[in-house]
Amino acid sequence: MSGNLGELAIGTQGRVIGYEKEAKAYRRRLMAMGLTPSTEFKVIRRAPLGDPMEITVRGYSLSLRKQEASAILVQRL
Repeated sequence: MSGNLGELAIGTQGRVIGYEKEAKAYRRRLMAMGLTPSTEFKVIRRAPLGDPMEITVRGYSLSLRKQEASAILVQRL
């Protein structure tokens, strides 16, 4: 099943499959942080109001804002 990273529940594992077309402003920065296509990750936690969220990717923790997370297209594993 695919969707965007912002929709995933805590504990869900997934793989980056691309970016929303409207996400040009975020794409380069997210790729520099290691979120390239085929990269696997796991959702670790969300702040009480859902923003930001924390994921583990490539052996480190990364916090993303809602806007950034919803720009990343993912496939659940």
